[in-house]
Amino acid sequence: MDRLSRRGLLGGATAVAAAVIAGGTPAAAAPRREVAELWREFVRDPYSHPQIPYIGRAGYARGSRTRPRPRVRADVLAYGAKSDGSADAAPAINRAIAAAGRAGGGTVLIPPGTYRIDGIIRIGHSGVVLRGAGSGRTRLVATKHLTELIGRYGSRYGGTKSGWSWAGGLIWLAPEARWDSLIAAIKAQDWPFEGWTGNKRDEWETLTTVEPAARGDWSVTVADTARLRRGQLVLLRLADDADHTLLEHMAGDSPGARAYTWDDKTKLTSYVPYEWPVRITSVEGRRVTFERPLPLDVRPEWDPRLTTLAAPLTGSGVEGLTLEAVETPQAQHLLDLGYNGLAFQCAYDCWAEDVVVRHVDNGFGFIAASACTLRRTRVGGRGSHHPYYCREGSHDNLVEDFTIEERTVPAPAGTQLHGVNVEGLSSYNVWSRGDMRMGTFDTHRGMPFANVRTDVTLDNTGTHGGDASAGPLYGARFTHWNVTVANGRAGCVRIDGIAPYSATVAISEVTEFGQTDVPDFTGELHTRAEAYGRPGGVWPRNLYEAQRALRP
Repeated sequence: MDRLSRRGLLGGATAVAAAVIAGGTPAAAAPRREVAELWREFVRDPYSHPQIPYIGRAGYARGSRTRPRPRVRADVLAYGAKSDGSADAAPAINRAIAAAGRAGGGTVLIPPGTYRIDGIIRIGHSGVVLRGAGSGRTRLVATKHLTELIGRYGSRYGGTKSGWSWAGGLIWLAPEARWDSLIAAIKAQDWPFEGWTGNKRDEWETLTTVEPAARGDWSVTVADTARLRRGQLVLLRLADDADHTLLEHMAGDSPGARAYTWDDKTKLTSYVPYEWPVRITSVEGRRVTFERPLPLDVRPEWDPRLTTLAAPLTGSGVEGLTLEAVETPQAQHLLDLGYNGLAFQCAYDCWAEDVVVRHVDNGFGFIAASACTLRRTRVGGRGSHHPYYCREGSHDNLVEDFTIEERTVPAPAGTQLHGVNVEGLSSYNVWSRGDMRMGTFDTHRGMPFANVRTDVTLDNTGTHGGDASAGPLYGARFTHWNVTVANGRAGCVRIDGIAPYSATVAISEVTEFGQTDVPDFTGELHTRAEAYGRPGGVWPRNLYEAQRALRP
């Protein structure tokens, strides 16, 4: 079974830590650093540590750095695209993508040049890779926004808010089977499909019920395995009960969580049932093993089931290009027109690498997307509402080697900048090795939990958002590990006084100014802080990389 043993964890931790302290390869050119006490604890209890989540398998193919190289199926020039920007290339690019999809997948090449796109680039088939010649050589210039191309996308709560403020992309990766219903819903001013089981959650089909299990278990016992097989993607579905004990569990099962008023948090309660997509790695008798450990306990009162899900996009990616929107002033807050970058929607095991977006309202988005990787991505230009966002039950995603550039023009009055966003019960997502020249760690209510930001430098200038009906800012097991704060602002980075069961390790000395929050939960928060004022001062420097290195 492909999982960590306790002996492997302890042995690996000892060996790597010894190499670091001795000045070996893992610590090349780095000063000697002590091993963090919280790391020593984590190694002894990696899957159910009270403050630190296990995120060592976040990202595409459980964190693999190797991407598939499917055969080249199409070159967009052969489908009529012009590389000098003289004509709309979107129809030709989409024809090439559709041809690759009909062929069962493959690579679509966009040679060096500048391509004008007056429409949306859609990837709706699994196994399709859109590959430019590199972000410095292939440039797509988007001339229209999503409101113009599709229509006004309203909020499920009415009012004037634009749904393009948090969804959709000018390069949009979403299953083809869902596209028509999504567009129809938007045009009808309905709330369109976003989650793993669609608008009507009674559409899901139960595969089997699940017996009790603990957070961190890799296997569960089920009632019936007749419809389960190795490699299958299933949905673990946990429904809340009338006393909201599932939400309390996500917040840490503390007295403060039990005393919290949940019933009036209508936006938050609309996010449950909690839906966690995962692949099965083995079926033995009635024991089913997953590729990742359980994110939460499995208790009878939550009616735990393995179910079907909307068929996701898998094995698709975007590589080696720049998407640049025509430069327009940033819109007023929540009125974005939809000059958006890449959106991953109902996607699993997908990726983007070496992709730059400029002059966008929203940069890179996960909407009910899981196990995806963004690597070597960058957001630049006139400034963005959400440079990166993660919402609607997105789990186990990895954003690494990312950059948010300083804006090129002053922010217009009435706009907001968030930064790296997570909300809507999204869990076990990782932001690693980041250079944030503006923005913040935007935990946007909707009680996300067990997310990690590690090895990040930022000028902490943004604000978090979130409606009061979305409930708490933080659930349990948020971890901020090795964060350098250039301007010394505490908000959204130092979380040991606000996030329950959290860990704040090796961050800069910071002070409260600007947006200052108070805890959502009363009483003891059970938080941990270590190496305060010493970014980079303890080992491991990067929590994700250290957990990843402990894998067999």
